[in-house]
Amino acid sequence: MSLKWTDSLEIAIQLDEAYPDMDPKTVNFVDLRNWVMALDEFDDDPEHSGERILEAIQMAWLEERD
Repeated sequence: MSLKWTDSLEIAIQLDEAYPDMDPKTVNFVDLRNWVMALDEFDDDPEHSGERILEAIQMAWLEERD
């Protein structure tokens, strides 16, 4: 399975597993973008990310924590 920028919930799950001690509220978008692109299953154009997509991933990550 390959992840695209629009797979915010699955990306959030994988980020939560990869960074269990990180508070998603404190992650800046530059780091978040880099972490998403570093996921093994991530396979999308880096230029397709934007603030709205990163916000959606961050919100899904916060919800995953709850």
